[in-house]
Amino acid sequence: MASSTSTTSVAARYARSLYELAAEAKSVEAVEEALGAFEAMIGESEDLKRLVESPVFSADEQAAAIDAIVAKAGLPDLASNFLGVVARNRRLFAVPAMIAAYRDIAARERGEVTAEVTTAAELNATQEKQLKAALKEVAGKDVTLHVTVDPSILGGLIVKLGSRQIDTSLKTKLSSLKLALKEVG
Repeated sequence: MASSTSTTSVAARYARSLYELAAEAKSVEAVEEALGAFEAMIGESEDLKRLVESPVFSADEQAAAIDAIVAKAGLPDLASNFLGVVARNRRLFAVPAMIAAYRDIAARERGEVTAEVTTAAELNATQEKQLKAALKEVAGKDVTLHVTVDPSILGGLIVKLGSRQIDTSLKTKLSSLKLALKEVG
């Protein structure tokens, strides 16, 4: 697999190209939603995750599988074609980074910043609205949330906003308490 820096560079180039095509077609949001749907599919399917991450599959095998998956999912043509090109170019391993880069570009073009939020449980609409408002005060811009649910954090939130990270998770607090108790005892 490629190094992290080269993956980021590849992802940024592909994401920028896709964004330019989507902007030209006036379908930035539709493509963003389609990429989010594909990202969710990767998260829900070990087989798809293996297809995306494994170098064992040939470009033809990856392309055929991706074409079938996006057709069945009914993704818009621009997103479907993009994922097919990525597969044929043997760059599927970078798709998660491409999706993140595309979101960042789209948010920046809208004058927003993106916050990566990890929660122990799904946020309801009120909680999401309150979190957006609080983060808007910190960032000084509208904030788009990308929420991931991870029950292992037990409670609280982990928020990444640009280069800043705020970790109020119960898991981290318990780890800190455990460390402090070891030092005392």
